[in-house]
Amino acid sequence: MSLFKRLLSYTKPYKLTYYYVALSAILLAIVALGMPYLIKVAIDNHIIPQDFEGVNTILGMEYGGFTGVIILMMVVLVAEVLLQLSFIYYANWLGQQVIRDLRTRLFDHMLGFKMKYFDQSAVGKLVTRAVSDIETIASIFSEGLFMIISDLLKMIVVLGFMTYQSWQLTLIALIVMPFILYATRVFQKAMKVAFEEVRSQVSNLNSFVQERVTGMKIVQIFNREKVEYEQFKEINKKHRTAWVKTVWYNSIFFPIAEMASSITIGLIVYIGVVMNLGVETTAVDIGVIVMFIDLSQKLFRPLRQIADKFNTLQMGMVAANRVFKILDTDAIIEDKGTKIASDLKGAIEFKNVDFGYVEDELVLKNLSFKVEPGQTVAIVGATGAGKSTIINLLSRFYEINAGEIMVDSASAKAYQLESLRSQIAVVLQDVFLFADTILNNITLQNPDITEEDVIAAAKKIGVHEFINSLPNGYQYNVKERGVMLSSGQRQLIAFLRAYVSNPSILVLDEATSSVDAYSEQLIQDATDIITKDRTSIVIAHRLATIKKADKIIVMDAGEIVEMGTHQELLQQEGGYYKNLYEVQFQQQEVA
Repeated sequence: MSLFKRLLSYTKPYKLTYYYVALSAILLAIVALGMPYLIKVAIDNHIIPQDFEGVNTILGMEYGGFTGVIILMMVVLVAEVLLQLSFIYYANWLGQQVIRDLRTRLFDHMLGFKMKYFDQSAVGKLVTRAVSDIETIASIFSEGLFMIISDLLKMIVVLGFMTYQSWQLTLIALIVMPFILYATRVFQKAMKVAFEEVRSQVSNLNSFVQERVTGMKIVQIFNREKVEYEQFKEINKKHRTAWVKTVWYNSIFFPIAEMASSITIGLIVYIGVVMNLGVETTAVDIGVIVMFIDLSQKLFRPLRQIADKFNTLQMGMVAANRVFKILDTDAIIEDKGTKIASDLKGAIEFKNVDFGYVEDELVLKNLSFKVEPGQTVAIVGATGAGKSTIINLLSRFYEINAGEIMVDSASAKAYQLESLRSQIAVVLQDVFLFADTILNNITLQNPDITEEDVIAAAKKIGVHEFINSLPNGYQYNVKERGVMLSSGQRQLIAFLRAYVSNPSILVLDEATSSVDAYSEQLIQDATDIITKDRTSIVIAHRLATIKKADKIIVMDAGEIVEMGTHQELLQQEGGYYKNLYEVQFQQQEVA
């Protein structure tokens, strides 16, 4: 119920629609009595006595003859159709408004997650939560909640009216009711478990497909097609088995419900005829028997539908539970800073910083260093030494375990997170481009950066000629992840993206590690331009690219082992940097 109440809280902005749908459900329950009652009047007052002109009194009003009853039937039918139409439309409309708001809130919440959360969560499962699970929640409103309320109201109104007309026949109709209610309850419990399994298998299937499609190149390079195909068949089989279980429960329940309904009709006809034959003291009109047959259907049909709607409701509630679990996840970077990071000088200081991606496994140990405003500092070391981790911590993608990171003599936590990150531009080794134009990938839809600004910046760092050579130039669509461009071209786009943002601090992470010689020269020229008079941190694998750095920090196993300029470090006999440089120099000589 707490989950249900929480979900209903999202309808508050749409109270009028919510109340109208609820009112429509009540009116539908009342109108449902109209047609059976009018059929009863037609049979008892006109058809059996062969009197088609007699006046009828219905709800205290007189209607002329058989024709008047037929006209009333048409009015009731039209009213029921219009009510049903508006009920279904606005129930669906309300559901779509709720899931729009819920999906927006979920995505906004996910945007603020720490990188650690994404490191530990499968992308396919997150996509399932944000897309298909939320879509399933919409069915709670369109096919579940209000439909159940409407059906329950119909049952209550019908049952009350039946009792008023003939308590004897009503008692007959209720004989099988406990059996149906018990079967419905058992069915509901079984379906809840089944649908939880279905949603779990849907997530697994989405996650598997998303990973294999993304990594298709690796699958084909290593001839893993057959292996992955067999794994997919197994996962798909589990998905099918989960769904077949729900089909099995449905195939058992609905025939039982149908059989109970038929038995009830048979009993009503039998007892009604017996009462008319004089076995009972109270005779029942034929019209009443016909009316009770119709009303019993209206009593049992909603019961069968409620069970079906409970399936929908169960699926929606399972999906809602999964979505709310993400919304309740406390993986947000703390953003309690008040300072606005505008026009930073670019001074950076790490003070005794400890950090580990996994608890009790430190990646950085008691790390301390300073970067003066306008300096270019290079960080080198073996893979896993902690170089890229420094960048992640500077941008506050992760929270440090101990120590402090200072920016312009103030703690990084003192700044508003958005303003701090707006002053730091990062060019990663693995450049990510969206399936959009080059211009939009550079500006990232920032309205403050015009196309003229981008073109001017591109000319300044020597990238304009390359972009202009592409079809449609800056409007060229690079497709998903930028597959239409080479790795070197993607790096150039990333450099331009960093440059036009005019950051106070620039970070280059292995920016030339996987590009050709021509692109590397363009990138090196661009680096010289965009790092000029700007605090820059360069993580480099090729040591030849960092000779001009003001300071080089050498790291090993999360600790600083050496620090100095290129020349100073080369003079240290047996030094880590010198050995690393000589190995690379010898490799280049051999090449």
